[in-house]
Amino acid sequence: MKQIAVVGAGLMGHALALVFALGGHRVRLTDSNQATLDGSMALIEKAAATLIAAGEADPSWTPERLAGVISRHEKLADTVHDADLVIEAVAEIAEVKETLFRQLDELAPAEAVFASNTSNLDVFPLIPKHRWKRALIAHWYTPPYLVDLVDLVPTPETDPAVTAEVKAMLEAMGKVPVVFRKFVTGYVANRIQEAIALETFRLMDEGVVTAEEIDLSVIHGLALRMPILGVMGKADFTGLELIRQNMANATYRPPAVTGRSATLDQVVDAGHGGVRAGKGFYDWSDRTPGELFQDRDNRLLALKKALRHIKPMVPK
Repeated sequence: MKQIAVVGAGLMGHALALVFALGGHRVRLTDSNQATLDGSMALIEKAAATLIAAGEADPSWTPERLAGVISRHEKLADTVHDADLVIEAVAEIAEVKETLFRQLDELAPAEAVFASNTSNLDVFPLIPKHRWKRALIAHWYTPPYLVDLVDLVPTPETDPAVTAEVKAMLEAMGKVPVVFRKFVTGYVANRIQEAIALETFRLMDEGVVTAEEIDLSVIHGLALRMPILGVMGKADFTGLELIRQNMANATYRPPAVTGRSATLDQVVDAGHGGVRAGKGFYDWSDRTPGELFQDRDNRLLALKKALRHIKPMVPK
């Protein structure tokens, strides 16, 4: 059990407090806005009730039990004075974060790990450099009690043992941390999401499709396979040589994009064409292509049946 300090009780902060509480840790929560801090516990209790109703949290997580492990504090010093992990979840404004990290440097234990939830900022220059060995980005997705992905980005000087410790802590809570080799704005999921947004709005601006037609295309085409195969697994099933040909032939890509990938060329030229070849980005050699396609189909059928019951939220 660790002592977690969450600085910022807004959209992400209150939800992160719940995640760490459910994960077996003690949490102290603070916010510079008193109204936000005052309203945070009601949001935590509501989210916990949703998880309990869905069978994703133990019914013993009553408001009383939550209050026993999550405390709220008006003063930053009271929140972080003995923290093992300090989570920064304040506004995406560099000056605000820099001021906060200077305060944290003065108030938090020397052994505390600093973890910033920044979405796009390179926060490392904002953190006192003597803290870099025990600092990193831990970027969550909303709502973090449902979305398991966490982007972990160590500073250029982060002790590998610190990164490993935070990664193990997240995995123990059922999360899926992805460790980056260096900071890149948007990480992976946000960059892919942004690329989709740019293309969909371009299609609408050109009068090609409506908002509904875009969502039909995504829900019943693109998104259906992603939970089963991801992006790179889907490429292996399609066949990497075909992917390479399609990329070269695409006429709708931005002018600055060449349609070539050195990574893809390397894999294909090595004879690793995907599922049919037994290897692509993944090693599929433990089963025949027929078995793999059958397995994929059965999983897609199960997902389609579940989606018929759940039903998309967007209007038809």
